[in-house]
Amino acid sequence: MEVKVKIPETLAAEARARGLKIETYVEQLLAQQLAEKTPAAHPPHSPEEIRVWLDSLAQFSDKIPPLPETISREWIYQEHD
Repeated sequence: MEVKVKIPETLAAEARARGLKIETYVEQLLAQQLAEKTPAAHPPHSPEEIRVWLDSLAQFSDKIPPLPETISREWIYQEHD
C-alpha cells in the first residue's frame, strides 16, 4: 500500500534544484538533523575526575535514613512531615 503525502512545493523545488528525487532529499535532510542532534563523543574521564564525580554524588549520603529490615506497603506510603 502506497501512502500519499502532500509535499510542500518549496521542498519539491529544492529537491529538483539539487537534481534529487524528493525521497532522497528528505532522507538527506533527516540525516543532517540527526547528525546535529547527536552529542559529540567526549574523551574518557580520568580516574581523578571519576572520583570527584562519585564523591559529589555521595556528598549528602549521611543524611539518607537507613532502610527498615522489611519494606512494607505502609512504610512506602507513610506520611512524611
